[in-house]
Amino acid sequence: MLQEDVLREVDKGTLLPLMEEFYTIQGEGFHKGTAAYFIRVGGCDVGCHWCDVKESWNAGTHPPTAIESIVENAAKYSNTIVVTGGEPLTWNMEPLTNALKANNLTTHIETSGAYPLTGIWDWICLSPKKNKLPEERIYDVAHELKVIVYNKHDLIFAEEQAAKVNGECILYLQPEWSVRDKVVPLIVDYVMKNPKWKVSLQTHKYLNIP
Repeated sequence: MLQEDVLREVDKGTLLPLMEEFYTIQGEGFHKGTAAYFIRVGGCDVGCHWCDVKESWNAGTHPPTAIESIVENAAKYSNTIVVTGGEPLTWNMEPLTNALKANNLTTHIETSGAYPLTGIWDWICLSPKKNKLPEERIYDVAHELKVIVYNKHDLIFAEEQAAKVNGECILYLQPEWSVRDKVVPLIVDYVMKNPKWKVSLQTHKYLNIP
């Protein structure tokens, strides 16, 4: 396939820059402890300084992969499919989720919401970032709001974001891993004073799994 044809298919979402795919246990948020197949798509310009997958940022370093191949692999392992990144909404997610749904698979997405929402999702985890705020529509349909806490000022940001989501959205505060010893006491105290929030931990890192 010629390069311009590849780029055209990537734009359509029939090819995606696949960084990695793996079967593991969901470690975060509402579905923690659940077996799930993760599809990590390359490409992100949100630029969080504490991001632990910065190698995902440059989409050009990850091979454009046919969604048929991605779905075939996913269907071998789990009914629950988590699409993450990078920022998956950089790309058109409709072809991928249509194919996943055609195989009776449950679709989850983890996104900053920085780009328009595409695709059919059974669960939307919105993890907004200050650098590039979410598109307005996603606040109405997010199932969980997960705010990463690096310092105490992130709690102010968390409240600003919580004011925008729908009334059914579950609210989580999650310590950024590299400063967890410092911010966990802050989060615990905050959640006890503001019980509409819940604590999310990266339990997969404690379990030493992907």
